[in-house]
Amino acid sequence: MTQKLNNESGIVLLVCLSILFMLSLIGIASMSTSNNDMQIAENESRATGAFYAAEAGLEKAAASIVTHYQASGTPPDPLPIGTESELHYTYGYATIDNGPAVNKTLNAGSYKGLYGSVKSFTINSLGVDNSSASGVELEMQISDALIPLFQFAVFYENDLEIGPGPNMTLGGRVHTNSDMYLVTGSDLYIDSYMTAAGDIFHGIGTVVNNNDIWIKDDNGNYQSMRNADNTFLDSNDPNWVTESMNRWGGCVEDGNHGITELRMEVVSDGDATNIIDRYDNGNNPSSYENDAGLKVIDGQAYFKSGNNWMNVTGNMIAGGILTSGTFYDAREGQTVNSIDIDIDKLNSSAYFPSNGIVYCSTVDNGASVAAVRLKNGQKLADGLTVATDNPLYTLGDYNTVNKKPAALIADAVTILSNNWDDANSGLGLGSRTASPTQMNASYMTGNTLTIPDGHGYNGGLENLPRFLENWSGKDFTWRGSAVDLWYSRQANSDWGGGYYNAPNRDWAFDPDLLDIDKLPPGTPLVNIVQRMNWSQKIAHWIPDESGNGNGNGNN
Repeated sequence: MTQKLNNESGIVLLVCLSILFMLSLIGIASMSTSNNDMQIAENESRATGAFYAAEAGLEKAAASIVTHYQASGTPPDPLPIGTESELHYTYGYATIDNGPAVNKTLNAGSYKGLYGSVKSFTINSLGVDNSSASGVELEMQISDALIPLFQFAVFYENDLEIGPGPNMTLGGRVHTNSDMYLVTGSDLYIDSYMTAAGDIFHGIGTVVNNNDIWIKDDNGNYQSMRNADNTFLDSNDPNWVTESMNRWGGCVEDGNHGITELRMEVVSDGDATNIIDRYDNGNNPSSYENDAGLKVIDGQAYFKSGNNWMNVTGNMIAGGILTSGTFYDAREGQTVNSIDIDIDKLNSSAYFPSNGIVYCSTVDNGASVAAVRLKNGQKLADGLTVATDNPLYTLGDYNTVNKKPAALIADAVTILSNNWDDANSGLGLGSRTASPTQMNASYMTGNTLTIPDGHGYNGGLENLPRFLENWSGKDFTWRGSAVDLWYSRQANSDWGGGYYNAPNRDWAFDPDLLDIDKLPPGTPLVNIVQRMNWSQKIAHWIPDESGNGNGNGNN
């Protein structure tokens, strides 16, 4: 019996030892798994940190390029390169110039479809955890495109307000470097991309109505700003970015989406009005006077022959090209003394500028408005841009026969119909009845300021070209591009009623402006800097004797 018990106790001991051994193996396996999990988690954390470090390098280099282009229209010199350490991570970045600019159409980003002179750069950035043997390398393409400004149907520097009474359809791309306000007495249709560096709102100040704003989505279908609950989707919506992308597929974007201001390359330093101000003996190289082939300064006309300026005032007056006009501008409440240029006679003269640019400037004496007026402009001999720091008036149809590339650039632009009569300009509105008139020209002009509370409306885009007649029931037909870059300094009286009635607006973007060979002479350019292709690479970090290391990237 004793012998049997002793044998059984040995078996029990063996079983216990076996169980302990198995538990030990399980414990060791668990510890190993836990250590592996911790190691994996630690590696993932380090990899994530290295990724963010590399991303910081990309953004640092990209921001330098964007800022420099916005400030000067040129890339930084030298191109961004450097090494930075933050906390437990180090990143090194370098920028490669991809060669000369090429003319191409943008095929990505918020401005795809526009063409211009595109210069690109490649940024590489390597991020590494200082205690790790591996890192992450990122690569990004960044491009600067010089885009002809008149490719935009509408381009505003300051707040863009669109508030027509009757239905209005606006074709072509719309952009503002500030906020955009949309309101209409009927329905407003916008047929292309709409971008704002600020915010986009339905309504103007306290003026909000329930009429629809229709904007085409990326499939070409109109989608209303109206929500199902009868509110409107705009920048005030807490889910604006997501909801606007869902509704319009990227065709409506503002500063919340990353849209930034677009700056004119021609104005390297100073205000946009530099382009219409005088050359000032070389102190203002951005002036159109600097580029003109014909200029009229304080009543004296000069024609450029080679590198020399010839005073041709007498010949142009004798030929009837230059005359003077006097009429009343009911909006300004002042008499206008204009230098009138007869385009038809200029066409057949020896003084039509070879480069197609005319510049005019007359000092305003304060008692009356000094201005430029273009008459008999139904036909242009060739492409023509007229620039002035004074208000500019067109009399009758302009560029309607064998249309040529044309632009009007002025402090303010006022349309006088085919029926305009200087003798009736100071009479009541009933004596100033317009007749149907057409203008085929892009224009760049000034406006007045809308008071933020919704009162003192500046007339909006629909009144950016100014009117002085009773246009009720009459058509004003326009094809071109509308650009507003400044507040008018000379013709700066507020918009209002009483001195005119609005025309039927048959307005549209001129698709010829999308052809580089059909742009007006001296068309200004804007800088568009975009972050393009982005990719990630795996990089090995090989420590050197200092422990800092050198990165060797592998795709």
